[in-house]
Amino acid sequence: MTERLTEVAGVRAVSLGGSRARGAHRPDSDWDLGVYYRGTVDTGALASLAAGITGGPVEVAAPGDWGPWVNGGAWLRVDGVAVDWILRDLDRVERVWEQCRQGRYEVGAQAGHPLGFWSPAYPGEVALCRVLADPGGELTALREETRRYPEALREALTAASWEAEFSVAAAAKSAGAGDALHVSLCLARAFGLLTQALFAHHGEWCLNEKGALAGAAALRDTPEGFAERVSQALRTLDRGAVEQADEVVREVRALWA
Repeated sequence: MTERLTEVAGVRAVSLGGSRARGAHRPDSDWDLGVYYRGTVDTGALASLAAGITGGPVEVAAPGDWGPWVNGGAWLRVDGVAVDWILRDLDRVERVWEQCRQGRYEVGAQAGHPLGFWSPAYPGEVALCRVLADPGGELTALREETRRYPEALREALTAASWEAEFSVAAAAKSAGAGDALHVSLCLARAFGLLTQALFAHHGEWCLNEKGALAGAAALRDTPEGFAERVSQALRTLDRGAVEQADEVVREVRALWA
């Protein structure tokens, strides 16, 4: 499949990502293929290829159809197995990587990412992927670069954890009024910021919210009971939850104070 994908106009490389690339998959986990292109990609040719593989019509989302950060792609069923094609603009990934090296990043609204899409995920995906097809060696070269986490990005993301304190303070104002939606959003935002900061503190790439809490809890120096305390706070959403969140924020931020 990867060899045939690289024959499509615009496609430069194909990678295996997600849990299968990291060896953390379950038997029912999807196969996530990153389809890296430059310029424009022939989505009609991709649709034809997908139809030939699956034996039926497949809708391929063009760049932008799924939102500003998850470019597009397709969801396939191949012999009963879920295989996802995820389009990635290699030029854009390289630009984001250069920004990360300078300590700059963006957080954009994106379907499927309730806490937003954090731009460092682009180079993080490359760093953690398995390159399957790369005729020009472009993705392989970028992967070697991204395996070293930028110090400037580490400093920027840990510094940004100040907002976690702000979010918890905002939650405190709503907890007494029983505004569960606002409390939950504020606390989720705070814990998401802490999770990003913990990964950055240790020079580890955080790709999305899924599994991030457990991943952060497993990092060295993470406060004891981090995942359990976060989970409890998000379940209760009362004044006690806000107090616990405040305590967790202070303990985490003390790591780089």
